[in-house]
Amino acid sequence: MNRRLLILKTALWALVGVLAVVTVARFVNGLGAVTNLSDAAPWGLWIGFDVMGGVALAAGGFVIAATVYIFGLERYRPFVRPAILTAFLGYVAVAIGLLYDLGVPWHIWYPVRYWQYHSALFEVAACVILYLTVLTLEFAPVVLEHPLFDKPLLQKVLSALRRVTIPLVIAGIVLSTLHQSSLGSLFLITPYRLHPLWYSPIMYVLFFISAVGLGLMMVTVESLLAAFFLDHKVHKRLLSGLGLAAAAVLGSYAVLRVGDLAVRGVLTSYLDSSWQSLLFVSELAISAIIPAGLLLIRRVRSSIGGLALCSALTVLGMVMYRLDVAIIAFARPEHLAYFPSWMEFAVTLGIVATFILIFIFFVENFRVYEDIGRPAAGPGPSHDPATLHALLPHRLALPRRFSLAAIAAAAVAVVFLPQQAITGVVPASTPVAASRTVDGVPVRRDGGGRKLQLLDRIDGVPEGMPFLMIDGNRNGYPVLFDHKAHEARLESDRSCGICHHIDKPFDRNTACFECHGDMYEPVSIFDHASHVAQLEGNAGCIQCHEQQAMEKTAETATACAECHADLVSPLSLVEAPADRWRDAVGYMEAMHGLCVHCHEASLAEDPENVPAALDRCDTCHDADRPIELQRMAPHATADRGEGAGQ
Repeated sequence: MNRRLLILKTALWALVGVLAVVTVARFVNGLGAVTNLSDAAPWGLWIGFDVMGGVALAAGGFVIAATVYIFGLERYRPFVRPAILTAFLGYVAVAIGLLYDLGVPWHIWYPVRYWQYHSALFEVAACVILYLTVLTLEFAPVVLEHPLFDKPLLQKVLSALRRVTIPLVIAGIVLSTLHQSSLGSLFLITPYRLHPLWYSPIMYVLFFISAVGLGLMMVTVESLLAAFFLDHKVHKRLLSGLGLAAAAVLGSYAVLRVGDLAVRGVLTSYLDSSWQSLLFVSELAISAIIPAGLLLIRRVRSSIGGLALCSALTVLGMVMYRLDVAIIAFARPEHLAYFPSWMEFAVTLGIVATFILIFIFFVENFRVYEDIGRPAAGPGPSHDPATLHALLPHRLALPRRFSLAAIAAAAVAVVFLPQQAITGVVPASTPVAASRTVDGVPVRRDGGGRKLQLLDRIDGVPEGMPFLMIDGNRNGYPVLFDHKAHEARLESDRSCGICHHIDKPFDRNTACFECHGDMYEPVSIFDHASHVAQLEGNAGCIQCHEQQAMEKTAETATACAECHADLVSPLSLVEAPADRWRDAVGYMEAMHGLCVHCHEASLAEDPENVPAALDRCDTCHDADRPIELQRMAPHATADRGEGAGQ
């Protein structure tokens, strides 16, 4: 092991140690403990780089496979195995990155069971799963060639895989073309959120072409890094040919992207002195224009330095392009801006480091490159220069340099973990406000049923019907509720207890927010201070805490139902507790639980006389209502960003 490789592995293992610490914090305490994600920024670095960038960086597999097996350019065969290995590890890394980003990572297999035929994201998921299977089969011969697997059955499998190489390559090309382009298609639904310099109706074409150019340059990067760290022989003439092809692809990408903007009139309208314009120009120059121009010069593409510069620029620029589309050029409210936490960077770098180590392992132990990594004929040397024989007795000489680097880095990471990553996120309190009474009219929906619309009394519109405007956290996304219609439909006053299922003492039809006082978190409905006041101060303690020898806690107190047996309405859908009241669920959960349950039951019991869409979210949540409110009362919503949570 040369010194350069030793230093590289030590650094990579250190990153793996940090990754291990952040991984525990992420999966024990959740996304909020380690990321800066929010409702306004539900995806960030792990999607922009790990997924979108990772898929593009792995494009060299299908590009080189097509070059050799479809176009018959056999001289590029030395690049096939490392390119397929990089693609295979890259797609596995994408799947691992998704596990970190998903709120419920154990549902990652759901696309296999729940097919959403009209979803571009489902198509991406399906193609990635299938292509990863294809890559596994394409790379399997490299593993099966090892002497360890020299068994009759495994050799038959090896022979069968070699016979189906061409069909596997064709399947890989088709699947890669589909999902590389579909990653761009995902953003076609965001014309008003993605900056015009990045949005394009042909984003799927731009994503595919840029992936092809990036794939060619990634093969160059692999070869140069293998030469520097693993003493691999550089095929300069072959890399020069790949560079010339990359110049054509990158040039086409630049022309197509600029031409599309020019034809649609975007280029002249938005190419100004703004930071977005500067970012656009620098990104396009780094990713395509500069490397394409340099690679057209024979002297540049025939030199190691020139190839290294051009490939580095392309990789950096194309990763910038993905990050710009997913994060930087994507509009979010200014007060809800997103920048990754150091732990997000640690996960990304740690995943990359892990799979570089796996790549090195395959290169050192299998025939990935023809000139290195051949399986040894016998046992290896008894002395490993990385083992700390000089510092420890022989029987304690197990700790190695790499293990120590990982442990030391993990210890440093623990020191710098924020409190929330160690103990978990403490939910922020979101107090609930009471509903308001507004004037409105029912309007028939295009698809059947009706919706409620506010009346602008400022414009002299006649007074309409009184509706309740439910907007517990005052975020500008209210629900209008026709209280009188529900009262009439459910037999007037007799039905009140269905919704107002608990009445506080000296109150009738207690409002929801009185008990469900927080928008999202459960809260206690027991007010100890009021009980002390009603029961004559401390002298009344024995009325609830009869067992004086026991600790005076809620668990040992007298059951609530003994004194408050009549608080729960007989019509209530909520079952009264036999002993003590539980905390009241969050306001949003309470409203959804009550309304959705009733709507679904009504639709099931009497489908002919209720709207068919009664169980849909948009029955209550009107997407146009925030705009309607802003038009009627600009001062009420002017301070709220476009992406405010619902």
